[in-house]
Amino acid sequence: MIQSAYCLLLTACCLLLTQSKGNHMDDIDRKLLNEIQSDFPVVQRPYKDLGARLSCSEDNILKRIKRLKEEGIIRRIGGNFDSQGIGFTTTLCAARVPDDTIEEFVRMVNKYSGVTHNYLRDHHYNIWFTFVAPNMKEIDRYIEEIMKHTGVGKILNLPAVKIFKILVNFNLV
Repeated sequence: MIQSAYCLLLTACCLLLTQSKGNHMDDIDRKLLNEIQSDFPVVQRPYKDLGARLSCSEDNILKRIKRLKEEGIIRRIGGNFDSQGIGFTTTLCAARVPDDTIEEFVRMVNKYSGVTHNYLRDHHYNIWFTFVAPNMKEIDRYIEEIMKHTGVGKILNLPAVKIFKILVNFNLV
């Protein structure tokens, strides 16, 4: 695993739906999810490496990951970076979006590569999302663009003052 400020952890963001939607995972699926959550190999052929760890072929691992993505169990596989460690800033945003424009608003917000999470909440500020960018000026500009294009008049910008990282891995075996 790479040990640097650029990459603290490679992980799979797993939506743990093992007891809903009729998902049927076998032991290899569960072991695979355990591996990619906390020890994703940073090598030229990571799925071959995962296969060797789990006594499977690379092709079998790729098929399993594809299926787990299609079933919504894996949302994404990618690096998690220490944004402050690479000089970026983060903020939590909250918007009051009319119910009939939520889909349009969410599509607009999700177009920005710096948006890492986007949630619908049962609150008068009903859409919450996180933004990561090189500086707050850029985030402010993006928020202004979003408001202009969606007609949402106010988006709260709640910059991170201190980040408390919690490592969350789900043991599925």
